[in-house]
Amino acid sequence: MPDTFPTFDRTFHDTLPLDPNPDNRRRPVLGAVGSLVTPTTVPDPTLRAWSREVAETLGLPAQPLDTPEAARLAQIFAGNEPLPGAPPPWANAYAGHQFGSWAGQLGDGRAISLGHAKTGQGLRELQLKGAGPTPYSRTADGRAVLRSSIREFLCSEAMAHLGVPTTRALSLVTTGQGVLRDMFYDGNPRLEPGAIVCRVAPSFLRFGSFELFASRGDVDNLRRLAGYAIGVHFPALLGEDTAGDARDDARADWQALATPERVAAFFAQIARRTAVMVAHWARVGFVHGVMNTDNMSIHGLTIDYGPYGWLDDYNPDWTPNTTDAGTRRYRFGQQPAVAGWNLERLANALHPLVGQAEPLVAGMRAYTEALDEAMTEQWAAKLGLSAIDADEPGDDPRTRTWLITEANDLLQLVETDMTRFFRALADVPMTEAATEAELLGPLEGAYYTPPDEHPPAVRQRTAAWLRTLAQQVRADGLDVDARRERMNGANPVYVLRNYLAQQAIDAAEDGDFSEVHTLLDVIRRPYTEQLGREAYAALRPDWARTKPGCSMLSCSS
Repeated sequence: MPDTFPTFDRTFHDTLPLDPNPDNRRRPVLGAVGSLVTPTTVPDPTLRAWSREVAETLGLPAQPLDTPEAARLAQIFAGNEPLPGAPPPWANAYAGHQFGSWAGQLGDGRAISLGHAKTGQGLRELQLKGAGPTPYSRTADGRAVLRSSIREFLCSEAMAHLGVPTTRALSLVTTGQGVLRDMFYDGNPRLEPGAIVCRVAPSFLRFGSFELFASRGDVDNLRRLAGYAIGVHFPALLGEDTAGDARDDARADWQALATPERVAAFFAQIARRTAVMVAHWARVGFVHGVMNTDNMSIHGLTIDYGPYGWLDDYNPDWTPNTTDAGTRRYRFGQQPAVAGWNLERLANALHPLVGQAEPLVAGMRAYTEALDEAMTEQWAAKLGLSAIDADEPGDDPRTRTWLITEANDLLQLVETDMTRFFRALADVPMTEAATEAELLGPLEGAYYTPPDEHPPAVRQRTAAWLRTLAQQVRADGLDVDARRERMNGANPVYVLRNYLAQQAIDAAEDGDFSEVHTLLDVIRRPYTEQLGREAYAALRPDWARTKPGCSMLSCSS
């Protein structure tokens, strides 16, 4: 075992109200940010996967698998043993809007936090997902199955290596215990292997954390929570003279930190971070699948990996969530609008602390502006264009806007793999004399049908778009190598396609975790072509179009 574990910050416990009732039964919890609760032990925890990057951040062993350390780490990160030096574990309380409707109290129904570790990158909250029931479990058992745990572990790390703001995952532990689940809610439950993921973030505070107190008219605790979030997680809003004191002094007057001006600035910061996150989702073709307000982090991080997916073919109307199949509220093309709607719900919750609407409206404008800026930059990088320079003669943003909108339309005319299309775009010649065949040739591997079978009008329209793109590239003056580097830093070779994750899950359920480890290694370098791993960048196979876990997933996934 390591000689030392992380040291832990106790500010959360010392300054925020925690439910004093030790009764771990499903119930309303009033006037508290969470409940003290101990993970429920499991019979046979085994450490199956480990993120060396997250471990190194926490000062833990980088490679403990197949070592004597693995057994005790499994006990700790299954919840069987306390994490040395950590405060009492707890489950967070929050509320939220689910699929557009108010759901009331929700909370961590199967997640238990172990503490806020102090690291060189700031505080990191460690949380066990699947560690047993809490007062917020409602009718559920507080457990997680192996398939959903593998998906969360791998996707957390895949997104981080793609450069998408995200929570992280430290460990994947199997429990030796079966969990009964009805994957598609169709009356066909089955016993599945259980597992626990330790996920990591600066905090797991959500939009719904503030909605809970606001919905109950508990302004004192709403103000205390906002002051804590500002003082601990957004200290720059306090100014250099007070930020350090607020973080170090557990007796600080947290309510006093939540002035109307600071809360408005806090909201604007959340709005900007959310905009950047959503723009990154668009860049890599990621669909969250369940953007409820309780699944929105105040840090602008992707959180709660459930029925997510990547666009195997470019369809802005696609959602991976079976629960959302009717309305498609959380479809790919709708994510920026939904994020804005969710921010409006957060603004409503913070309004009692601000006292007027205009500062919060300004925060919503900050979201729109940040989203426009981030989306423009992401698309410029994907297309290999330089950033817009308003002072540069002839730099007409209308051409760039057309290139983006036309690309969105073209990708839907025939079945096109988004990831492969943009990666191959760097190989398209940007010369004035290029023929139609030379322009379209590098893109052939991005289509599910051969380009020579596409309607002539589609081929002609695609070639015309490529010629206009080439004109803009030449006008930007980027040389071939600089453009390729810019594009290949924005357009990955590898993403965690659902069918790849499902293949790893199928093998793991048979006791073979080698594919989990291979996928984890592949996604560590998503922008680099890896010799011998071409299959991980291939088009989705036909068998995966309808296979459960590869096309649509439920909220239990």
